[in-house]
Amino acid sequence: MLKKNILIIGSGGREHALAWKISKSKHVNMIFVAPGNGGTATEKNITNINLHTISELITFAKQNDIFFTVVGPEVPLANGIVDEFRAHDLKIWGPTKFCAQLESSKVFSKAFMLANNIPTAKYQSFSDYNSAKNYIAQQNFPLVIKADGLAAGKGVVIANNNTEAINFIQEIFNNNKFGSAGSKVVIEEFIQGVEASFIVMVDGNNILPMATSQDNKRLLDNDIGPNTGGMGASCPAPIVTQSMHQKIINEIIQPVLDGFKKLGHTYTGFLYAGIMIDTKGNPQTLEFNCRFGDPETQPILYRLNSDLFELIEAGLNCQLDQIKAQWFNQFSIGVVIASQGYPNISRNNDIIYGLEQMPANVKIFHAGTKYENNQYLTNGGRVLCVVSMADKLADAQTQVYEAVKKINFNCMQYRTDIGNKAIFI
Repeated sequence: MLKKNILIIGSGGREHALAWKISKSKHVNMIFVAPGNGGTATEKNITNINLHTISELITFAKQNDIFFTVVGPEVPLANGIVDEFRAHDLKIWGPTKFCAQLESSKVFSKAFMLANNIPTAKYQSFSDYNSAKNYIAQQNFPLVIKADGLAAGKGVVIANNNTEAINFIQEIFNNNKFGSAGSKVVIEEFIQGVEASFIVMVDGNNILPMATSQDNKRLLDNDIGPNTGGMGASCPAPIVTQSMHQKIINEIIQPVLDGFKKLGHTYTGFLYAGIMIDTKGNPQTLEFNCRFGDPETQPILYRLNSDLFELIEAGLNCQLDQIKAQWFNQFSIGVVIASQGYPNISRNNDIIYGLEQMPANVKIFHAGTKYENNQYLTNGGRVLCVVSMADKLADAQTQVYEAVKKINFNCMQYRTDIGNKAIFI
């Protein structure tokens, strides 16, 4: 059997998890990660490549006989990497630039949901400060305010009063906090309920669900502090029962496929729906992402008992209806360890200690790290995601925090309550 070379785009914990899982396939020769991190630099059969532009990546894929490429983060998708790879007859897993607007523009996404009867919060969009301010003055709180474009998970605030709301739109419109990503804002009603992450693979016609999960966006315990890209996740999400699972497929996921077809486009790749199950037991769509979530990817793929290469190959061949994803019948938890200053300006270049002390049932996925002089150094906001799995969720939680306590670098920070939402539901 001729083994294949695979290219992963990205540098975070999600990309480390994708590369690690795909590298375990019997079909795979070498995984290249562009640009990767300290963790991918030291994994067996995984190599980092310091390439960034789409044209450089296309040339590399051609020269190195890349069988398929997987796009991890949102920015390359929004920039049209899938369209350009396909134009060169290169296989790539992800949505086109048009379909990626579902994540890259909150205004597009909300209008798409409204047009396709996908349940979501009532909203209005604005392109100037004064109009947004006048609208806020007429609303009840809390309100959810989102920058239109990509902001690495940090362009959202839940405003509990008028002062918080006005301060945020001032940051967006007057202080240009998010640049062009803040040229518009979406202001929507706050939905009370329990949140879950619902991620699927889509080949244009068929849907293959991944395991459900629950993310923790706020920086600090008990969901306080600023929003982040995610401070940890547990898998699966008990709130998503079998009947709720089917309801989400029918009312939220399938309408995405159908909606794009009506617009003359085909959605392929990973699709992430951030779901709020409201107090009446109905799923509401908070957001769509057009890729695997981070940090949900890490505990999800740690539980996956199928060959991820084979799942993606089936997706590329429009055969997701012919394959099933198998899961370990256990619970997994991933805890993010972040550097000082995150989610704003982060401290870098601190030596990371204790990574060699991990037990066999714990896996560390690197995000903001680099490997220099036989040492791992911090190199970003979210530094590591520590993952464990056990028959009981509480046991997985105990194991993961025992592992976290073995790790040390200057001024590190992490939440101590990841998994509580699922344990105490």
